Amino acid sequence: MGEHERFMRAALEQARLGAEAGEVPVGAVVVLGGEIAGRGFNRPIAAADPTAHAEVVALRDAAARAGNYRLPGAILYVTIEPCLMCVGAMVHARVETLVFGAPEPKAGAVASTCRAHELPSLNHRIGVVSGVLESDCRALIQEFFRGRRGQV
Repeated sequence: MGEHERFMRAALEQARLGAEAGEVPVGAVVVLGGEIAGRGFNRPIAAADPTAHAEVVALRDAAARAGNYRLPGAILYVTIEPCLMCVGAMVHARVETLVFGAPEPKAGAVASTCRAHELPSLNHRIGVVSGVLESDCRALIQEFFRGRRGQV
C-alpha cells in the first residue's frame, strides 16, 4: 500500500468516528514529515460551530501540536473534496499538498464547482491529488445518507 492510501485510510477512520457521532462522515489527517500531526472529523453539530469541518479540525490539531498556525510541507488528506472555506484555511496554513478521495459535486471547491486554490490573488499555491481510495470514500458517505433517508 502506498503512502497516499495509508494516510487516506487514517482519514477514513476519522470519517467513521464522525458517522458514529451523528455527523456527516468526512475525515481528515494532516501529515508532516511522514507522520500524522493532526486528525479531525466533521463536528459542526457537536461543537455548535459552522467552521468545524474535518479539514479545519485537523489543521487546528496539527497547528496546536506544531505551535504554529503555518504548516509548511504539510499534506492534508481528506475523504471528500473540500469546500471553499476549507480551501481558504489550507491556504492560510500553507498546506503544501491536498489529497482527497471523492469529489463533492455540490460544494467541492477544488475541482467540482471551482478551483479556489488557483485564484490569482492568492499568495500560496497548493498541489492537489484526487481520487485516492475514491470508491471507499464515496461509499462511506453514500451509506450514511442512505441511512438518513431510511434506505439501508
